[in-house]
Parts: sequence; structure tokens; C-alpha cells
Amino acid sequence: MRAVIVFVLSALLPLSLCHNWDPFAWLYGRQSQGYYYASLQADAAGGACPDECDCPPSFPVAMYCDGRGLKAMPTIPSRVKYLYLQNNAITAVPDSALVNATNLVWLMMHHNQLTSESIGRKAFLKLEALDRLYLQHNNLTSIPSNLPRTLRDLRINHNKIEKVTPADLEGMANLTILYLNDNAVTDMGSSLRALKSLTLLDISGNKLTKVPESLPDQLHQLYLEYNSIDALPESFLGHFTQLQYIRMAHNQLTDKGIPANTFNVTGLVELDLSFNKLERIPIVSTTLQHLYLQANQIKEFTLGSFCSVVDVTNFSRLQTLRLDGNEISQQDIPTESSLCLRQASTVEI
Repeated sequence: MRAVIVFVLSALLPLSLCHNWDPFAWLYGRQSQGYYYASLQADAAGGACPDECDCPPSFPVAMYCDGRGLKAMPTIPSRVKYLYLQNNAITAVPDSALVNATNLVWLMMHHNQLTSESIGRKAFLKLEALDRLYLQHNNLTSIPSNLPRTLRDLRINHNKIEKVTPADLEGMANLTILYLNDNAVTDMGSSLRALKSLTLLDISGNKLTKVPESLPDQLHQLYLEYNSIDALPESFLGHFTQLQYIRMAHNQLTDKGIPANTFNVTGLVELDLSFNKLERIPIVSTTLQHLYLQANQIKEFTLGSFCSVVDVTNFSRLQTLRLDGNEISQQDIPTESSLCLRQASTVEI
């Protein structure tokens, strides 16, 4: 019996080599006969893979064209859902470039040479399933027109955008992640009002002089560092229910510009106010875990900023406190601080 099996397999092997057919495909788990032939059919559906790209038969809905030195958009088969075009030298996305790619879910075009003028106004109009769009590290001066309302993750950082208008983000109620950092934005107006689902907003490294209006209620992370903000609005954090991380390092904040009890809100986990112009420690919630105040002009260690009452049951949950680079020393810390800051593992003065 064993001899018969060997004979049959030895007869099939030359045949398989001649016809690119693998007689052992049924042994490969996911490469079972049904999956194997379905993959080959899907690979041919919707057009051939361009020579300059890779379309793996095992993942036929993806097309890899990254790092190929491309200067123009390739032809995209209609079956493609995940398109990788990053790290090229593509200069334009004309209106016709994506008309066949209506099934796209991910479109990665970061690290190219795109300008706002070179992206057609209708280029993204028919991408009704697009979930992620990465356009960072290009030469854009504005947010492209007619972005799909299905987007949940938009990364347009490291460009040259100067202004964001309400029309740019209108109707994008599904957007949860927005990276706009490292641009040249001076004003955002009420452009964020429509982003009802936004949980992460990074607008650091811009030219903002004030906190943007109408910050979405569902924010979980807010990054505003490296701007020129010198004051915060009244009830800055009053309407947030999910916000845990705020970073406002490298701004122009002063004591006068921070209303009383601004940061005395439950829910905050991390607050970074380093490299500003503060002279006093602001009052923070006892639930805050990480506070960064280094490189300010703080002259006094006020224990009341952390604990309004100091006893066995009332104490701060701070784990990290950085006060180095200010005008106080270790001798300025009152002895009772060890009771208030009993959970702090890192205190740098």
C-alpha cells in the first residue's frame, strides 16, 4: 500500500511542476482547495496587478506599491481594499485616479510629494468605504476636498496647512482620530464642531494662539504642545467626560491665563504643562497620576495644589511629578508632602 501511495505522488509531482499546480495544497490549512482557487479567482478579478506593485495571491485585496520610486498613480484593480503607496515621489492624484477603486478601506499615501492643487476635487468622492487615509509628510496647504464621510482615521500631519475651515471637516461624524500636528495652522474656527466621535486630536507643532473652539465632547487625548497659546478659556475642561491626556508643553501659558480650578477635574490621568511661564503650581485633581511642570518659573511648592486636606484618607494619586528646571529646591518641599504624595514613585525637583 505504501508503495502505491509513493507511486501516485511521484506521478503527480512532474504534472504539478508543469502546470503550476500544487497537489499538496489541501494540506496547508487556509490553502485548502476552496480557498486556494478562490484566491486565484479574486486575484484576477477587477483587473491585473500593475507590474510596479505586488498583489499577493494569499491576500488579493491588498496592493503594495510602497517605496518603488513612483511619480504617478498606478492603475488600481477594483478588488483592492488596502492600497500602500507611501514612500514614493507621487506628485498628483487626478480625479480619475481612484474611480475604479471604490472598495478601498485603507489608502496610505504618506511621504510623497503631493500638493493641494494636484489633488482633484473629486479624487476621493467615490470612496464610500474608506476608513483610513494617511497623507502625512507631503506638501499640502489645505485639507483635500470631498473627503469620504466614512473616515475614522485621518493623518495629515507634517504638511503646510495654514487654516482649517468648517467646510473641510463637514459631515465627518465618524472620525475618531485626527493628526494635524506639525503644520502652520493659525486658526481652526469652529471646524471641529462636526467631529462628534473624535477621541484623539493632535494639533501640536502649529501656530495657534488660543485653544480651538468647540472641542468634541468625546475627546480622550488632546495634544496642543509647541504652539503659542498664552491663556485657556473659562470652563476649558468642564464638558469633557472621557478626556484623560492633555499635553500643552512648549506654549506661553502664565498663571493669569489659567482660570482657577481649570485642571481640578476628575478623569485626567496625565497633564503636561512643562516649558511654559508658570510661577505657581496649578490646583489639580487628586485623581491625576502624572504631572509635568518642568522648565517653568515656579517659585513655591504649594501642597494645597495636590491635597486640600492632608490626612490618612485624603491623598493624591500622583505617581509622577516633575518640577525640575524651576526656581525651587528639595528644601522647599514641606515634610507633610510625603503623606499627601504617598503614591508618587518619581518626584524630580
